[in-house]
Amino acid sequence: MLVPRRWCSEPDSSVCRAECRVEDVSGVAVRPPRRATSETASCCRSANMTPPWADTGTPARCLTQRRHAVLLRDGAPLANKSVVCVTGSSRASEECIKSVDTKSLAGSRATVRHPPQNTVLSAPTTRPSAPHHVPHLWLRRAWLVTLLVVVSVGLLGTPVAANTPPRFVLDGQSEIVIRLTEGEATPAGTKIYTLKGQDPDGDSLTFGVRGVEGRDLLRIEQNGATEAFVYLRKALDREVNDGEYEGCVSAIIPHHLSTVLAPTTNPWLFSLPQVIYRLEADTESDLEKFTVNTVDGKGVLRLNGDLDYERKSLYQLRVLAVDRAISGRVNTATAALVVRVGDVEDQPPQFIQAPPVTRIPEDIPVNSGVLEVKAVDGDRGVNNRITYSVLDGDKGLFQLDPNSGVLYVRRPLDRESPLSNNGAFIIKIQAEEQSEVVSPPPTMTTEVTVLLEDVNDETPTFKAAHYVGEISEGSQYNSPVNLLGDAIPEVYDHDQGNNGTFQMYLEGDGGMFGVTPPEGVNFASFLIRVRNPSLLDYEKVKVVNFTVVAKETVAEHPKSSSALVTVYIRDTNDNFPTFGEESYEVFIPEDAQVGTTVARIQARDPDSDKFGTEGIRYTDLRGALADKLEMDPETGFITLRESGALDRESMAVHYLTAEARDDMGNGNRNTVVVKVVVEDVNDHPPVFLQPRYEARIHENAANFPEPLIVTARDNDLNGTRNHEVRYVLIAGDPGRNFTIDAQTGRITPVSPLDFEAIPQEGDLRSFNLTVKAYDLGEPPLSSEAVVVVFVVDENDHAPQFDRSLYPKMIPEDTPPGTSVTQVFAEDLDGSEVNSKVVFRIQHGAQDKFVMDADSGVISVAQSLRHWEFAICIRKRGTAGQTGAQRQVRSSAMTTKFLTPRIASVAENLPTSTLTRNCGAVIKCEFDYWEIIAPAMEVSVQSRRGPARPFIISLRIYENVNSGFYVHRVEAVDLDAQPRLRYSLDPQNSEARNEEGAIVKPTEYNYMSAFEMNEVDGVIRTVIPLDREQVEMIRLGLICEDLEASTEKQTATATLTILIEDTNDNDPEFRKPYYRRSLAENSKKGTTVASVVADDIDKNRTITYSMQGPKEVLSLVQLDRETGEIVVVDRVDREQFAWLNFSVEATDSGVPPRSSFVDVVVQVIDENDNNPTFINPLSNLTIREDAPPGTSVTTVTATDPDSDDYGLVTYLLDRKSSYGKFEIDPDTGVITVASALNREERSTYNLLIEAWDNYQFGYATGESRNAFMQLGVTVADINDEVPVFEEREECTMITEFHRPRETITVVRATDGDDINSPNGRILFSIEGGNEKGLFEIRNIEKTAAEIYAAKPLVAQYGNYSLQIQAQDRGFPPNSVLSHVNICVLDFNDHAPEFVSPSENVTIKVPENATVGSLVIQVRATDQDIGINGAVRYRILKDGLGNWQTFTIDQTTGAILLQKPLDRERQKLYEIRVEAYDQGTPTPLSNDLDLAIYVRNVNDYEPQFVQDEVVMNFTEHKSPRAERFKLVDTVDLDDVDEENTAQVCYFIVGGDEYNTFNLDRFSHEIMAVKELDREVDDHYTLLVKATEDCLSKPEPVSFFDPRDDTLLKVHVFVNDINDNPPKFTREVFTGGITTASDFGLQVMRLTAYDPDAGENSRLRYYMDGRVQETLSENLDNVRRSPFLVDPVSGIVKLNFDPQKGMKGYFDFKVYVNDSSGWGDRARVFIYLLREDQRVRFILRQSPDEVREQVEYFRDYLGNITGAIVNVDDFRVHENHDGTVDKTKTDLYLHLVDRNDNSVLEVKQVLAMIDKNVEHLDHLFKELNVLDTQRAELITAGAKEEDLLFLWLVGVIVFLTLLLVLTVALCLSQKARYSRRLKAATATAFGECSHDPGLTRTSAVPNTNIHSVEGSNPIWMSGFDNDWYKDEDSLRYQQFVHQSEGNDSLDDNAVDPHSLSPRGDRDMPYITHSNVPNPLSRESSTVGSNTQLMNNEHPNINDTYRANLYQTFHKIANPLVDKKLETTEL
Repeated sequence: MLVPRRWCSEPDSSVCRAECRVEDVSGVAVRPPRRATSETASCCRSANMTPPWADTGTPARCLTQRRHAVLLRDGAPLANKSVVCVTGSSRASEECIKSVDTKSLAGSRATVRHPPQNTVLSAPTTRPSAPHHVPHLWLRRAWLVTLLVVVSVGLLGTPVAANTPPRFVLDGQSEIVIRLTEGEATPAGTKIYTLKGQDPDGDSLTFGVRGVEGRDLLRIEQNGATEAFVYLRKALDREVNDGEYEGCVSAIIPHHLSTVLAPTTNPWLFSLPQVIYRLEADTESDLEKFTVNTVDGKGVLRLNGDLDYERKSLYQLRVLAVDRAISGRVNTATAALVVRVGDVEDQPPQFIQAPPVTRIPEDIPVNSGVLEVKAVDGDRGVNNRITYSVLDGDKGLFQLDPNSGVLYVRRPLDRESPLSNNGAFIIKIQAEEQSEVVSPPPTMTTEVTVLLEDVNDETPTFKAAHYVGEISEGSQYNSPVNLLGDAIPEVYDHDQGNNGTFQMYLEGDGGMFGVTPPEGVNFASFLIRVRNPSLLDYEKVKVVNFTVVAKETVAEHPKSSSALVTVYIRDTNDNFPTFGEESYEVFIPEDAQVGTTVARIQARDPDSDKFGTEGIRYTDLRGALADKLEMDPETGFITLRESGALDRESMAVHYLTAEARDDMGNGNRNTVVVKVVVEDVNDHPPVFLQPRYEARIHENAANFPEPLIVTARDNDLNGTRNHEVRYVLIAGDPGRNFTIDAQTGRITPVSPLDFEAIPQEGDLRSFNLTVKAYDLGEPPLSSEAVVVVFVVDENDHAPQFDRSLYPKMIPEDTPPGTSVTQVFAEDLDGSEVNSKVVFRIQHGAQDKFVMDADSGVISVAQSLRHWEFAICIRKRGTAGQTGAQRQVRSSAMTTKFLTPRIASVAENLPTSTLTRNCGAVIKCEFDYWEIIAPAMEVSVQSRRGPARPFIISLRIYENVNSGFYVHRVEAVDLDAQPRLRYSLDPQNSEARNEEGAIVKPTEYNYMSAFEMNEVDGVIRTVIPLDREQVEMIRLGLICEDLEASTEKQTATATLTILIEDTNDNDPEFRKPYYRRSLAENSKKGTTVASVVADDIDKNRTITYSMQGPKEVLSLVQLDRETGEIVVVDRVDREQFAWLNFSVEATDSGVPPRSSFVDVVVQVIDENDNNPTFINPLSNLTIREDAPPGTSVTTVTATDPDSDDYGLVTYLLDRKSSYGKFEIDPDTGVITVASALNREERSTYNLLIEAWDNYQFGYATGESRNAFMQLGVTVADINDEVPVFEEREECTMITEFHRPRETITVVRATDGDDINSPNGRILFSIEGGNEKGLFEIRNIEKTAAEIYAAKPLVAQYGNYSLQIQAQDRGFPPNSVLSHVNICVLDFNDHAPEFVSPSENVTIKVPENATVGSLVIQVRATDQDIGINGAVRYRILKDGLGNWQTFTIDQTTGAILLQKPLDRERQKLYEIRVEAYDQGTPTPLSNDLDLAIYVRNVNDYEPQFVQDEVVMNFTEHKSPRAERFKLVDTVDLDDVDEENTAQVCYFIVGGDEYNTFNLDRFSHEIMAVKELDREVDDHYTLLVKATEDCLSKPEPVSFFDPRDDTLLKVHVFVNDINDNPPKFTREVFTGGITTASDFGLQVMRLTAYDPDAGENSRLRYYMDGRVQETLSENLDNVRRSPFLVDPVSGIVKLNFDPQKGMKGYFDFKVYVNDSSGWGDRARVFIYLLREDQRVRFILRQSPDEVREQVEYFRDYLGNITGAIVNVDDFRVHENHDGTVDKTKTDLYLHLVDRNDNSVLEVKQVLAMIDKNVEHLDHLFKELNVLDTQRAELITAGAKEEDLLFLWLVGVIVFLTLLLVLTVALCLSQKARYSRRLKAATATAFGECSHDPGLTRTSAVPNTNIHSVEGSNPIWMSGFDNDWYKDEDSLRYQQFVHQSEGNDSLDDNAVDPHSLSPRGDRDMPYITHSNVPNPLSRESSTVGSNTQLMNNEHPNINDTYRANLYQTFHKIANPLVDKKLETTEL
């Protein structure tokens, strides 16, 4: 039905105005954009207008043609009730036209998407035809005609009402999204949504679901006319559809419209072909399909091309009917035609539901549904029934319902079955269309994957029921058992995860073995390893049977299985041969012959075969005797190889070391000591110690003075009869005077010998004895020795007088010298010396008579009275007789005295003092006998005095007390009244000792021992007497008659006192001690020593006894009478090295007395002891890294023998040490000889030998030895690096590998001890695990397993993990290895398009050449490998668009394949498929591209400005701030159908990809966090282009002529994010004591990276100022320094004073406006001005100031001191000029250690020391000089300088004045003295003695120094000052002056005094003229030079006067220090 439309125009206007507007239904006006052409106007605006049809998903196009607007949809008029108002600008009212379409679409999709914002689908406006001048009547007629046409159409055809499509009410959304929760939360039947629709026509709506999947899932229930409820048909399963369902819900109006034809009703046109029909369509392709022809006024529609239902099933055509008016207005009408295409069966079925992956449990019951596939007929209009079938992959386990498409389980499933393909079934399903038309029927295939999920239905199973293995005994911990046979040590459980995880352990092994790994997953190859090596002992157990069990680790109902394991213990050589005895001791005679069996050794070994007893071989025999023996290696018999090899006397015991080794002599070894005892045979005769013995014996002696013992030694075995020696005398003693002890060899006389009876002549007579020594062996052996015995004559015969009495009478007055008589005597001794006789008067002569000693003649010596005396015969005999030897054997004549008194005295003599000669007393003294001969009486008649007693004898005991009464003497005087007085006569007294020798009073004052009462004659003792000193005392007695009137009358007598002995003396040994030596093991009876004691008392019988330790006394025996000590038991030196005891000698007195003597016997050592090891170690441990020379241990062996016999030498068997150890032969220190390696050998069994007397006795066999074995264990150190086991290339796992499941096991070995931390390995992942996907854990000491730490989904790839194996030693050793893990991708991701990411329209210029790139699509696949390899293809479409383009299947580049013709086809719609190459099912994704052919674009978009500025804030989150850039303008003519999209790109200034620009929205954002402190300004270049697919080339600089470029300035706004920082942690400076108050000491500097207010800093002092090492700072009360808070300047806040010292220390703080802060320390040193150093630099002060910090730091680093800068100054030259090219830099340096300021000297020395290091600095900064700084007087005022100048001038003038005055005075005095001296006349000038000289160098020696010589000399020498000894002024003057003494001033010209002028002789010299005033220490003589040799004296008078003067003062000054001067 054609409906007329009205157009908008002004009256009488033929042009439709451009300023029209379009209003939507709500009346809102939309202003169209202005166009370039003023004549045309568009009535639609696409940018912001939202028409009602926007939700239809189809772009709307506005057409205004021939003054009317038609709204189209998909190229057809939009049939809706929209009101379109076209209003001209000059009309106030609006004309509205309602357009009615004849057809409408049946439905509309609910899910729609809006077109792009800038897409404008518009058509140009066609200018209407020119108006005709037709009257209004004509217009009315035209409308009437039109009305008639309408009416006619209504009458002829079926009336049709316009129908508008309904719309969903979506609240502004484009689709419906419902989020639901699977499971019980949303069961089937749940209402999930309410659909609402709206139809403009008000029709009732019907709701439905399109798509098989949607219909299966959703159910729609109608609720009223415009609503419907949505319910779930079944429960949701996220795993089936990945959590997303998509469906289409439709709202359909249940009405259908028909098409009618409308002929014209113009009556005047009916006869003509009134109407011409034209066909219009949306696309040219539609026009190509159909044509319309006018046939008989009718429009005939014809089909021109092929139709494709699947491509397009409905065509909306417009038929334009134009009348053929010749004049007037041409009328037109439009009708809409809908052409429906009937479907035919030409498309295969399409799967609409085919789940790619379905997981089911493997125990799913049979006939259970697995999945469902759905397919529909590809021919949508036919919809034939689809049947389903399985083509491949089901393995007969599944069946598919042919009708429903449900896949069921056909047979029981087993994931572990080989048929299951590891639990994955890729089933190929075919959908077949049941068609009756097409044959064969169309089909389509798809693949679905069914994965079987594991259930615990498998039992861990061993691959063998019985395993047989072997292991060597002694295997180390963790050693694997070697399995024999074909049994594979594997266990498997095909379950997955925990169900397939099992643990393995052993049962019944007794802890001997273990199984590794202890846990397995699915599969494990296990090893049986040793856990307790100590139980592996072949000798105890040979076979071990146990069970290995594999048991699942699940908590409930774990399954398990086991296998029997039989392990045979393989014997190893782990046992050493063991000898039957610990040591062997054998005996063999020393005369054994060759072949004699010495010993047999046997060893056993519990090992088997050759490792045991069978394989034992006796391999080595060591020892001193080894080379003379032979050992059978198999039997162990040791036989004698050489005859005569044994000699017991050389070595009685031999020690051999026999070695036995198993393994046929090559295995373990052991040693045993064989002690060979050589048995003695009688092969040595006794040997005398001396070939000749000599001895002396006195006649009459019962024995020899020293025992005569002959000794013979027999070297045969001690203690045997072969060694026992007997002695016998065989010759030389015919008289049998001697006998010999057969055992001891002691020779003794049978009886005392008589010298005179020996038939020999001479004084010495002897016996030559022959002694034979023989042993008791069989046969006995003997030897002889000669013993010479010399007999010494004893004086055993007394002289015999020829008569007994020689009476003779001589007168009293016989003159002296008269012979009285001669006596004769004879001696019978045999020797000459003993037989010679001499005579002397024994007593009684009282010096009155003398006797000739040789002739025996007695003569008168003095005047005589009556005398009696005895004669003594002195015999010249031998000394040494004691005891009985002193008894006189010859008889003597009995003598009677003439006077009765004498006779009476003789009768009273004690019998003990009488000899056989009557009246003779015999006593031995030294070498003669004294015998009192028969008394001789000489009578002398006296006529005066009283009668006197003559001889009185008595006895008293010695030691009587004082006052003891001795005797009373009485004299008789014949006078009448005598007065007698008694006294002792010392002159006539004498004393003799026991030998008869006279004892002098000086030796013993015997006279003082007695006192005599002068009245009564009683004699008493005064002191005790000592018989041992004097035995007989003859006291002379005098009795005087005091009444005698004439001559003196006296009488004399003699009192003989014999002192009796008392036992008051101890026996005295002849030696103070006895020291003897005794051989160890001496025979019994061997004499040790003979002790002799003497007793000076008369009781000389002495007995001996021993005292001492019982142990010692038991070894020796003492003869009680003789004192001989002999051996009675074996003496062992090792027990008693010394025999110390005492011998007591006891006399026979009453009470007895005794004394002691020490006897020290040294036992002489013999080598009779073997060395013995002290506390021998059996085992020790040494570190294997012990270097050679390291002490291992010290073995100590002791030998109780002494000297060389006890000197132990150590030897180490090299075979046992393998050359790794050595021993010091002297100290026994075992050291490491060469480097050890525990890995080569871990234990050593060292054989150590200890030998005594090795140096001297080893070669002769006299050494003795001992052996010990020392086990040395080499302790492991961590010196071996772990070594990884070789691995395969890569361990394959899938990305679905479960966490915590083992991936692989890594193993490493370490050569160190596995039982120590050194051999245990710790594994760790060191690299390649950046994502933390893997972890490692140790499972054994040397193994670890790598497992997944987290899910590996999407983490596929090859990972090379760097595994470190580190032992646990210290320090640890480690090694790195790579373990490659390949995580295989599972194809679970379909490719996703990323460029473009969604359906897009591409604009291609019409003139694009064939082969040019249209677009390059790119899709990514999250899978990897072939699963992620994306390929591309263009899917075929029904219209053939795909043929125009081609695509590179690899790169995705779409190229133009055919030329484009915009007039033929403007739009190409193609579908690009991206698919991967994955298995088992490739996945794909589609992308729809609309390629629009456009006209050629001549202009690019242009920016209207060159630069823009925008600000970003630092540290904002990325993408948090966005800014939109300015728009562009396009100078191109607007395309009639399309406006190009403009895209922005950053082409410069963003090298680090800091910013991102959305190409479409033109928004720029920061994608990285900005930091203003890093970069505060960015300049970006942005390019605008219509090519949105390819990024433009980068642009390096901005070209302002290029309007497509925009420069964007991005400034970063600051925030306070940085704290301030001091430039130094420590600030140092210095001040001097001259510094002024307020001085700026330093400036604190800090920086803050922030800007503006954020960087404003404030400085503060933090805390108080510390004063350190300070002096004189007590008065500083306030803070010494102040800190300016703004500038940071530190100012001085006190006045420094001189004497102040120390340094200041305080902290400072700086903060910014936000409170950020920092702290630093400040050190300020108080220094002196002279502690500064000045550096002169050839730079200006400004240049120096810039580099001063560098200079300071450099100098501080080199010197190590703190460098502080004090001042900068322009250099001033020495002349005061200023050199501005130089700078003086003043510094001071501080010691960092004690913070003391360094002196300048130290600083300069430090700089000189480091001048080489400072050379670079000095050259760089042009340092010219370094010197001490002058005092800096900064700020001195001019008046101060002037004052200093004045003071200096005044001081100078004053000094000058003083000097001048002093000089004048000095000159005056000098010349005045010379004048006076010149006018003085010297006296005595005539004397010209050349010997007298003068000098000018000595004070007081000039010619004017005497009185009156010089008028200046006032008082001569009367001064007293020189008398002061303490004055040393002159000495000081003399020392300090040289020639400036007074003599110079007083000297007279010598020519005036001497006519000769030769005064060169000194007048005083040291050698000729001594100084009378001085001693040797005189000051003048010592301190002044007295020799001048200049002026000789010519005046003798002067010298005389000088001498006179000297004499005057000589005595007073002799002890004084003479110092003189002149006034």
